[in-house]
Amino acid sequence: MLNKDNILKSVTVLYFTIAIVEIISEYFLYKPIIFVLKPLIPLCLLILYWINSTKINIVFIVVLLLSLITNLLFIPNNPTYLFYGIIVFTIHRISILYLIFNFQKIKDYIPLLIATAPFLLIFSYLFMETTDIPDESFYLLIFQNILISIFAGVSLASYVMYDNKQSSILLISALLFVILQFVVFIEKYFLINEYQQLFRPLAMSLNAVAFYTFYKYVIEHEKLNNN
Repeated sequence: MLNKDNILKSVTVLYFTIAIVEIISEYFLYKPIIFVLKPLIPLCLLILYWINSTKINIVFIVVLLLSLITNLLFIPNNPTYLFYGIIVFTIHRISILYLIFNFQKIKDYIPLLIATAPFLLIFSYLFMETTDIPDESFYLLIFQNILISIFAGVSLASYVMYDNKQSSILLISALLFVILQFVVFIEKYFLINEYQQLFRPLAMSLNAVAFYTFYKYVIEHEKLNNN
């Protein structure tokens, strides 16, 4: 008879199996498998969360559904799909930040500003060095850079101020998302149609691990609240 732990282990194995097959498909640029498996990654994580959660957080469910839509929109190498993908991803990132601020309860914003500044500087420099950004995506990408910088900043500040397991998991997830955004930015705007066999599998690997880590952060928060 299957118990909760066995089901969780099975779905976790399924999640990483799908992710590995997806990474291989990205390397070989095999679109049929990519279209099928890419949406299954957040869907599988949603099932994991639904089984493991003690109190379902609707915002996190929305985050995973937005991730599913973003994954689909980022598959075609097309400026229109990329533009809509950025819009959905922006809403997705705002939802993540809402969740984090709701969980972390930041009281002192000075450490947050200090921790955010280096990330904002790096992404601003990267943005200013980019010349091929479409006009319709210009302000959205600026906003994206601000959001990822705040995400990284609040994670780093929380780790320094609240040195616990929850903050440690959040910091790991944030750093993975920062590297992911850097890789996607380089692929989409610096090395267009170049080194896709390197960047796409790398981005997919980071995406799968970053989201799984963020899922563990949400679960850890629920455990702390239940104690």
